[in-house]
Amino acid sequence: MDSIVNKLSEIESAANAIVTHAEEQKDVLDEQYQKKREEFDAKLEAQTQQKIDEIRKAMEEKTSSTLGNQSGSSSDTIEAIKKEYDEHHAEYAQKILAKITEV
Repeated sequence: MDSIVNKLSEIESAANAIVTHAEEQKDVLDEQYQKKREEFDAKLEAQTQQKIDEIRKAMEEKTSSTLGNQSGSSSDTIEAIKKEYDEHHAEYAQKILAKITEV
């Protein structure tokens, strides 16, 4: 009977050792997975930020280009109006005077 109790005690001790080892392994695996998860999150965050920066830069360049084109277009229009005025200002003044003096 003692041998059976001793065997059961040995089995229980072995089972406890297995459970303890499994829990230790679980903790080690949890730490490894946590570390991998943090590395993945950091890498993904860096990639996302890089992509956002690229998109922002492209949008700024496009906006700058558009504004430059509009500014150039506005300058061209202003120059054309000035040229038109310089060439025909006397004629415009006569037409305005004629409109004012009409009865």
